Amino acid sequence: MATLVTGGAGYIGSQMAHDLADAGERVIVLDNLSTGHRWAVPDGVPLIVGETGDQALVTRLIREHGVGAIIHFAASIVVPDSVRDPLGYYRNNTVNSRALIECAVEGHVRHFIFSSTAAVYGNPAAIPVPEDAPTQPISPYGWSKLMTEIMLRDASRAHDLAHVILRYFNVAGADPRGRTGQSTPNATHLIKVAAETALGLRGKLDVFGTDYPTPDGTCIRDYLHVGDLTQAHSQALRYLRSGGGSLTLNCGYGHGSSVLEVIDTVKRVANVDFKIDYAPRREGDPARIVAGSERIRTLLGWQPRFDDLAVIVGHALDWERKLVSRRKSPGSI
Repeated sequence: MATLVTGGAGYIGSQMAHDLADAGERVIVLDNLSTGHRWAVPDGVPLIVGETGDQALVTRLIREHGVGAIIHFAASIVVPDSVRDPLGYYRNNTVNSRALIECAVEGHVRHFIFSSTAAVYGNPAAIPVPEDAPTQPISPYGWSKLMTEIMLRDASRAHDLAHVILRYFNVAGADPRGRTGQSTPNATHLIKVAAETALGLRGKLDVFGTDYPTPDGTCIRDYLHVGDLTQAHSQALRYLRSGGGSLTLNCGYGHGSSVLEVIDTVKRVANVDFKIDYAPRREGDPARIVAGSERIRTLLGWQPRFDDLAVIVGHALDWERKLVSRRKSPGSI
């Protein structure tokens, strides 16, 4: 049986595709290449360019490739953009996911892993936030993901479709082997932006909000290495294949770093200073969000390998340097 990876030419999805291919799995990638790259897909893995909402296409892929599991990454992910374009986010994240889930049910796919987000919690009252905390999103992005969670749970109860929902916290870093990483132009991820600034690719870094109720006034996030995140997906797939029931799990380390702490780490690891400007808060940003991660460690046996902010930053910097080299080679990106 094959595993269909949606968004598999993007940042996290391509890392997942590499991990599965490394393990000898049959992998099929579906990506519309709006933010992904052909070169990010592992050699020998079929890339189908298309939309997850194209039910005729997805149905054909499931049938022709014998898809037994779907790992669903494809989504729009920028919180401020979702505030400006809520309908676009509901279409791409929610409507297309509904179509994909229906194809999975009709194609007798048994296992489904969904990349959700800590944004479903909004501004949580308890830190670290447990999986049973109230889900109160404060952005259309968070709502679009929560709606998909609800649809997936309902479909699983009505049909033979076991699932694992992984609520990501802040994904960062890059493949330790240097094969893939965050490559989207004008990305908004803090560690990527800081790494670009350290390498002189940006003139300055904007810090959005210094008046949050945190020790240094800036937002605190649980920064998670992309390799540890995809390892969690691999363990979730093994869990489902062994007959495990549906689960919703946080995926984070259980401790956080502030924006200013991240910036200081990037400066130290890169051994360079750079300009910082302070700007007002962005709409939709919670002050502090850190994962309660006991369940994923217990139920999936997840043991992170890269739980060190300096390591995450080092891999991100290495990837940015590689991107600079790629851009100097015509046709490479």
